[in-house]
Amino acid sequence: MQQEYLARLERLESLDEIRQLVAKYSLSLDMRDLDAHVNLFAEDIQVTRELRGRAHLKRWLDDTLRLQFTGTSHHIGNHIIEFSDPDHAHGVVYSKNEHETPSDGGDEWVIMQMIYWDNYERIAGRWYFRRRLPCYWYASDLNKPPLGDNKMRWPDREPYEGAYHELFPSWREFWQNPPTDNTPQVADPAPVDEFLKTMRGDQPDPKIRVR
Repeated sequence: MQQEYLARLERLESLDEIRQLVAKYSLSLDMRDLDAHVNLFAEDIQVTRELRGRAHLKRWLDDTLRLQFTGTSHHIGNHIIEFSDPDHAHGVVYSKNEHETPSDGGDEWVIMQMIYWDNYERIAGRWYFRRRLPCYWYASDLNKPPLGDNKMRWPDREPYEGAYHELFPSWREFWQNPPTDNTPQVADPAPVDEFLKTMRGDQPDPKIRVR
């Protein structure tokens, strides 16, 4: 019994540390503390197909933040976390973001709605990001609501689709399968620790375009 209580306590501590990890991500990014930011990721983090490590991540972030944005603010919301084992977890985080963005026609204030599909890993007793997959719904100037298709509308770029709904098959299935009777079949509830796994099914990870 004591061992069970200790395991539960450890899981609660892990949940809190992972939530703090996500909050630290937003603050360090918006304050441009790139050292604090990249240290939230595993030391051998994959940056591109060829490059790994925090130094390469720091350089990529510097170029992105210095050249594409004057200022940013990331507001995190709903956060679901599930454990694969005591040292590995995955989760979904809602994020509403604002960007002061230079453009040829003058600066624009771009708002964004997205979710992160995260993988977390505990290394030497501390939780890190192993991967963050950004899935976007829209990005648009504050005064131009992103109605219709191709909701990713950055200044000086052609509009394109994000991957906001591609992480889960239910969005497509909902629109493809209208109800045929008044008492549709209801699936069994997902196991407590497999809510995200059940929702995703065999859906592959979407391909992400980062601006």
